Amino acid sequence: MPNQNEKPKHRENEHIVENKELSIWEALIPVFALVAMLAYNVFVFGDDALSGSNQFILLLGGAVAAIVGFFNKVSYEQMIAEVAENVRSTTGALLILLMVGALSGTWLVSGIIPAMIYYGLQILNPTIFLAACVVICAIISVATGSSWTTAATVGIALIGIGDALGISLGMTAGAVLSGAYFGDKMSPLSDTTNLAPAMAGGELFSHIKYMTLTTVPTIAVTLIVFIILGFTIDTTGVADTGSILENIKGTFNVSGWLFIVPVVVIFLIVKKAPPLLALLVGTLLGGLFALIFQPDIVATIGGGAGLNLESGYKGILNAITVDTSIATDDPALNDLFSSGGMAGMLGTIWLIICAMVFGGVMDGIGALERITESLLKMAKTTFGLFASTVGSCLALNVTASDQYLAIVVPGKMFSKAYEERGLAPENLSRTLEDSGTVTSVLVPWNTCGAYHSSVLGVGVGEYALYAVFNWLSPFMTLLFAALKIKIKMLATSKAS
Repeated sequence: MPNQNEKPKHRENEHIVENKELSIWEALIPVFALVAMLAYNVFVFGDDALSGSNQFILLLGGAVAAIVGFFNKVSYEQMIAEVAENVRSTTGALLILLMVGALSGTWLVSGIIPAMIYYGLQILNPTIFLAACVVICAIISVATGSSWTTAATVGIALIGIGDALGISLGMTAGAVLSGAYFGDKMSPLSDTTNLAPAMAGGELFSHIKYMTLTTVPTIAVTLIVFIILGFTIDTTGVADTGSILENIKGTFNVSGWLFIVPVVVIFLIVKKAPPLLALLVGTLLGGLFALIFQPDIVATIGGGAGLNLESGYKGILNAITVDTSIATDDPALNDLFSSGGMAGMLGTIWLIICAMVFGGVMDGIGALERITESLLKMAKTTFGLFASTVGSCLALNVTASDQYLAIVVPGKMFSKAYEERGLAPENLSRTLEDSGTVTSVLVPWNTCGAYHSSVLGVGVGEYALYAVFNWLSPFMTLLFAALKIKIKMLATSKAS
């Protein structure tokens, strides 16, 4: 998820549309229709479904929701207004996507990503690699407060190293995202970490402290799983490392000075600079370092025989904006050393906009409110209340395609119920994060799933099983609720 500076704060005050005329079954019609259409579409198109057909299916799902709305006397204007609000809320995320595409292009041609892979291959071996991915990404994400930035910088490099070592891309991406979302969830700089207690009526650092009760055991189990995988996976990359290193060094001018650029970007984000500014600085520095360290590559991309003003300008702009590939003597590296630039992110942007159309219509007709309300009615016990919150967050990540709505809507709907049960707001805020924040990346058409799949170049279906931290978190919070472990009460502020 992007850093808090990029997500509009008006989400906290967003109203939830109510429609007393809408029944729960009518509210679920668009959901069932969307799931059925998406399932068939993925069956027919396979991995190509995200190339455009899924986007149209989301629009069809929105059309089904609109028909339900018309039958319940919801105006076209109201639905369009909610769609506009949803799309507007993603402006920061869309701009970040474009800048990530630009940054990846200049970091490739400058040799930054190849250098990360080059040095990483010499430090990380297959046995410790996956666990190291979790730890590295967790540290970076805690420091930056952003899983999106972690994936777009360190994550891309780790994917390249894992691929060179012969480790499954899905495994590597799962380890990267597990660490990135642990750090994002626990960082006071994260937008969702601030948003969850705001919705529940709690306090930030009390929320973070209370989250450690479920989050630490979850990340511990995750690390154990990846350590075991590290000892059991059969890799092919170790024997070829020497050849790969030689090819990288023969193609790029590899230097430790290149790491100045990612260090500057991380420093800017830690200092709470707006992520767009940090990414822009990283992109421009990447272009400058490309001219200094890789002049021949820049000239080739720019279509010139040698580096001059025109070929340098064209080479850097091409790397930023369009597809760029750098040929080596190793076919595997040829696939790795390619970038789509800003143009490569347009498919993901298209997907996010279509997802926001569906979520906007669902909100506009009152379906999101009705689904959440029905879940709340089923909560007869304390465990039922926790389970209803988890179910609501998961449902909204699927239907509204936005993790912020998966925190805001249940947060608003359930806060009173937790208070009436004598439960401290930390219970709600923790559950919102354990089930809303981290599972968003497991839904292909959710903004987070679409983003990370695009940035890492690994499909959600490939990494979902290995994103252990992400799918284990909601089970951990339910386990604590079922066993009544450290359930903080309002009256005494002590765990029961």
